[in-house]
Amino acid sequence: MKTLLKLLLTAVAVVVLATILPGIQVASYTAAIWVAFVIALLNMFVRPLLVLFTLPATILSLGLFLFVINAIIILLAGNLVSGFAVSGFFTALLFSVLLSVFRSVLFGLIKEEKRK
Repeated sequence: MKTLLKLLLTAVAVVVLATILPGIQVASYTAAIWVAFVIALLNMFVRPLLVLFTLPATILSLGLFLFVINAIIILLAGNLVSGFAVSGFFTALLFSVLLSVFRSVLFGLIKEEKRK
């Protein structure tokens, strides 16, 4: 249940960021939900491989190359989901940073259950 709520909150963040950023287009709310789902899948399967393969660059840049990996994930989602378009790399970079901030704020609003 919490995973579905996080997916919907990510879709809301995508819609809000699409209205703020000029280089991001989302055709509908359904497309935003698909974008959230695809980003979750890419973060689950593709991102660890990218981090592993680019580990030397990440170490040399003191972790800043992870921002590039996040932008690549957004560009991949833009290519995979029809109804979601990203105009360029720097737009994807800004979108990924702002999406991370929005998600952390929105996920912070969800109360975590304490297990004993």
